[in-house]
Amino acid sequence: MYNNPYINQYNQQANLERINAQINDLENMKKQMQQPIQQPTINQNFQLAPTNHTMKFVNTIDDVNKEIVYYDTPFFSKDMTVMWVKNAKGDIKSYELNEIVPKDAKDLQIEYLQAQIEELRGKIENDADVKNVNAKQNATDTTTVDFTDGEKLESNKSASVSKVSRSKKEQ
Repeated sequence: MYNNPYINQYNQQANLERINAQINDLENMKKQMQQPIQQPTINQNFQLAPTNHTMKFVNTIDDVNKEIVYYDTPFFSKDMTVMWVKNAKGDIKSYELNEIVPKDAKDLQIEYLQAQIEELRGKIENDADVKNVNAKQNATDTTTVDFTDGEKLESNKSASVSKVSRSKKEQ
C-alpha cells in the first residue's frame, strides 16, 4: 500500500498544489506590503453648543438676561412689539417692531387728504396767533412817571407792561 505509485503520485500532486497556494498567498502578502498603507479617514465632529438657531419668546428683558446664549439669538416679546438680540458676550440690543400694513390706492388717498387737512389747520392756527399778537401790540396804555424834580413823563406802553410810578416819599 505504501509503495503504490498512484497514491504517492496523488500525495505529491496534493503537496505541490498546497505549496503553490502558499506561494500565491505569500506573493499577495508581498504586494500588499509594497503598497502604501492607507489610513482610514477620521471624521471628528465637535458639537460644543446647540446648533438650532431659533427665536425665543420672553416677557421682559429680565428673562433675556437670564438666558445663556452661544451665538446671536433673537428674543421677541409675546405681543411682538419688542425684539432683543443677545450675543455670546451678553450684550443686548433692543429694537421696536411695527407692523407694516400694505396700502392700496384708497388708503393712500385718505392719508394724502388727512395730511392736507392737518396742513390747513396749522395755517389757520398760525393766522389766528398772528392776529392775537397784532391785537396785543395795538392795545396801548399811557403811563405816567413822576421824577423827583417834579417832571412828568408820559409814554405809550403795551398792555402787558406794568405801570411804574415813583413818588417823592420813596427817596
